[in-house]
Formats: sequence, structure tokens, C-alpha cells
Amino acid sequence: MGCFCLKKLGHKPGYEAPINLASETPFTVNEVEALYDLFKKLSSSIIDDGLIHKEEFQLALFKNSNKQNLFADRIFDLFDIKHNGVIEFGEFVRSLSVFHPNAPEADKIAFLFRLYDLRQTGCIEAEELKEMVTALLCENNMSLSEDVVDLIVEKTMMEADTKRDGKIDDEEWKEFVKKNPSIIKIMTLSDLKELTLAFPSFVMNSGVSDLQQPVKN
Repeated sequence: MGCFCLKKLGHKPGYEAPINLASETPFTVNEVEALYDLFKKLSSSIIDDGLIHKEEFQLALFKNSNKQNLFADRIFDLFDIKHNGVIEFGEFVRSLSVFHPNAPEADKIAFLFRLYDLRQTGCIEAEELKEMVTALLCENNMSLSEDVVDLIVEKTMMEADTKRDGKIDDEEWKEFVKKNPSIIKIMTLSDLKELTLAFPSFVMNSGVSDLQQPVKN
């Protein structure tokens, strides 16, 4: 019966009612409906199956389905909550909601921590930080010498790794962001308050420039 209803309404598997998603996120019902129009556009750009595949995600971000970028890969992986290689509509809305201006700051801090925790070990190591900074620089067409990147990483680790164990755990990350709040500005997309069919860009306002700021004494 459920499948029949989905087909009758023109919705594909993975669809969730806007009223339900609005009750769980900062979005209104109308905003969720606008996101569904966007989702349909993205999920049919290569394979019309009602799901966003990684190639479609990359196509939306870069206009190129084959471009490889660590930052985009990490964002896709975090949106893919079920870890099944595709993004369903519910996952799309819930993940995007973290970037809403009205989303709790704690959620933004936690999402950014997971973004940098490339190995998913529950902590951020210097090598992971370097890889992500390098990827963000590349995506923003910025070029810094490896020595400068190493200096950014070293200063960040020096301030954030208060336990001096060579890694940043979630508590240390929260304290680091509290001292350097501009780092999480990447986690707020003001356009989500006035939704359009243009795909929100996650790379236009990266946190690289903030990591380059001198570490506070």
C-alpha cells in the first residue's frame, strides 16, 4: 500500500513528508518543499532514481561529475547518514539543516569536527588537518607553500591540543572553536533562509582563511 501511495503521488523511495522534516529541523514546510524541488533536480541529473549519487553531488558543486576533491567527498559522506553510497531526501534536508542560520551552534561545531576527522577515530590528528586545509585551499584556488601550510597546522595543533597528546578530541575542539568562533562561519549558509533552486555552495566561504589567522596567546 505504501509503495502504491508513493507512486500515485509521484514520490520515489526515500521520500519523507515535508511536515515531518519541518518538525525536526529549522526549516518551514514551504522551505522543505522548495528543498524537495532542488533535490529532484539534483537526483535526476545523471541517474533518475530519486537519490543523489556522489557523481551528481560533484556535478552540482563543480559542474563536473568526475572532479575529485577531499572536501566534497567528506561532505557527501556526512550527508550519507545511512552510509549506503547515496543521499536520500530525508538525509539531504537533515544534513542541510545544520547549515541553517537558526541551527544550534553545538550542531555546527560537531559537524565541522566530523568533517576534519577523516579517519573517523573520534579525534583530529595533524595529518588530517593538513589534508583538509590543503583540499580547501585547492578548491578556493589558493596556493600556499607546504611550509606555510605546515605552520598553519602547527599553530592550530599548538592551541587546540591542550592535552599535548598529538590529537584534538571533541572537547578540545569545542574549546578551540569557542576561542576562535570565526572558524565555524563556514557552517552557516544565509541563503537557506531564502531558498532558491540554486544549489547551496559549501566551498565559497571556507574556513581556511580563519585557520591562517595568528594563534591567540
